[in-house]
Amino acid sequence: MSLELTGVTVTFGRTDARTTVFDGLDVTFEPGRMTALAGPSGSGKSTLLAVAGALLRPASGQVLLDGEDLAALTDARRARARRERIGYMFQSGNLLSGLTATDQLLAAVYISGARPRAHRSRAEEALTRVGLGHRLRHRPEQLSGGERQRVALARALFLEPKLLLIDEPTAAVDRSQAGDLATLLAERAHQDNCVMVVATHDPAVAEAADRVVDMTALTAGAASAAPAGR
Repeated sequence: MSLELTGVTVTFGRTDARTTVFDGLDVTFEPGRMTALAGPSGSGKSTLLAVAGALLRPASGQVLLDGEDLAALTDARRARARRERIGYMFQSGNLLSGLTATDQLLAAVYISGARPRAHRSRAEEALTRVGLGHRLRHRPEQLSGGERQRVALARALFLEPKLLLIDEPTAAVDRSQAGDLATLLAERAHQDNCVMVVATHDPAVAEAADRVVDMTALTAGAASAAPAGR
């Protein structure tokens, strides 16, 4: 299973004031590896995550997840793919206020249509795997920044996604915890054999990654390879 973007073009704005972010982009991501997207703000990291995660439909090109083109699916099937095959971990963690760490994971099960009660022991095990076995009953306001991100990671992995997309995971984390979190991300990619793509400015994340993609070079290569007149 892999994620492959081929000939992807993304534009924003009206015809008379259009901005092209990607023009014929080609890139492949493999399972069992953590890939870091590095580059300055505006280099397309978040846009790539949105396209890969079926949140943004490209103007042209294919987004192949396990051989299926997400870009060609109907809106309903894209929503189903996001729910069943793709996990997201956002910069802020996006935890639900008032819910314990365990209930954060069970809420994800409820949204997927399953019965949360039957999954409680598995949720506790997932939190233990990210080092939070002693924080199962704690709410977001009782957790440190690093602990909140670990809850978000456990929640993202809980439904066993084929693809995990992560946006700036250490931005809200103390520097002393950033390296540990980055190492944990890489470990989970290896052990869960998922495709993991991480957008980051953090050298600690890049250092822990199996592969670093320079977005500036990637987008420049796509533009130079595009046919004349595009």
